[in-house]
Amino acid sequence: MKQLILILFTMMGVAASAQSVDSVPAPKADTLVVQKRDTVYMKRPKQKWFKRIKPDTTGTLLNMDAVYNRPFMQFGKVPVAVGGYMETNTSYFQTDGVSDGFSFQIPRLTLFVSASIKQRIKFLTEIEFEEGGREINIEFASVDIEFHPLANFRAGIIMNPIGSFNQNHDGPKWEFVNRPLSSTTIIPSTFSNVGMGFFGKYALNDWVWAYEAYLTNGFDDKIIQNGENRTWLPATKDNGERFNESFNGSPLVTAKFAVKHKYIGELGLSWMGGIYNKFKQDGLKLDSKRRVDLMAVDYNNTLPKLKTYINAEYVMSLIDVPNTYTQQFGSRQQGFFVDVVQPVLKRRIFNWESSTLSVAFRTEYVDYNVGRFESTNSRIADHIIALSPAISFRPFAQTVLRLNYRYEWHTDILGNPPSKTMGFQFGISSYF
Repeated sequence: MKQLILILFTMMGVAASAQSVDSVPAPKADTLVVQKRDTVYMKRPKQKWFKRIKPDTTGTLLNMDAVYNRPFMQFGKVPVAVGGYMETNTSYFQTDGVSDGFSFQIPRLTLFVSASIKQRIKFLTEIEFEEGGREINIEFASVDIEFHPLANFRAGIIMNPIGSFNQNHDGPKWEFVNRPLSSTTIIPSTFSNVGMGFFGKYALNDWVWAYEAYLTNGFDDKIIQNGENRTWLPATKDNGERFNESFNGSPLVTAKFAVKHKYIGELGLSWMGGIYNKFKQDGLKLDSKRRVDLMAVDYNNTLPKLKTYINAEYVMSLIDVPNTYTQQFGSRQQGFFVDVVQPVLKRRIFNWESSTLSVAFRTEYVDYNVGRFESTNSRIADHIIALSPAISFRPFAQTVLRLNYRYEWHTDILGNPPSKTMGFQFGISSYF
């Protein structure tokens, strides 16, 4: 075999030497010509097998676009792209002067896969590995078909568009290690369900309008039957069967409307509601239909001159709790967070172009039981107030190092003096 290859190369060399330089065919435009003595070699540039697809940074993007607007890596011309992000951090906290010392965490590693199936037909999935792989969740997996920019059909595992954080939650986009309390304990982010529906967007000049409307599987009675001994909407995520069947045969309805102006910012109004209890079994009535409804308002904007970024969300939930339950189980909950991020330095640092150093501040509040005791008419407490100043450094937009200080006041249901939790967190989050 080696001899055959040697003979072929020898024949090619003889043929090349028999030709004059002028008889060599003209190279193509993308060919590099190298001449050595009487021989001309034509070299083509190396093909880039991997191509990085950068996220869109235009002003027409909304929170609803976050699921696709991520950095991906594509192999050649294959219509499939992959990506992901990871978060890791260390923390030191103490509550009323008592501490368990330092801890290190890797709260999540997330993988994305997207594919262009056909013109105006695409697929995307988001798979999250939590707590070092102890939990593996499919947070998003849908096929989208575009009939018209205002009429796109989506089916699969859908992130219900309630508030802003549930859709736009990737760690590298945030300057804070902890996720907002109102977005994770009232809205049980990340909250996904199997279903289908429509979405659309329309842009005109400096304005963008968008809507989303879905029917999905929903909550179950774990929101009032759980180990927290309170109304706790995140408990429904423990029911993995919601990806196979509805708990009670009644769909959860989620709808959102968003509008954005280039200079005013984005405003979103959303609602999610449905029946959470099993009211009928084999045709027999077990209970009245009991609803859970969530309403949210979100807003974000970047001030033109100062580049100050403001991000806020408010949510309220209404739960029909049976009269047989004590007032320990709240029928109304509410909460909010406000993030303010101010870049203070943007320049070349450690050979990273356009590195950014920012200061940030978050204030947040959650009340898990809004109301008054029927017996004493005194206010039911059960709330948390938290403040978090932060410093973040971004070598580039897709990687962030963040140092946070956090101070929390926890007030129990009886309104006793609050316990105080304080501590530091340092971590990194990056797309890859």
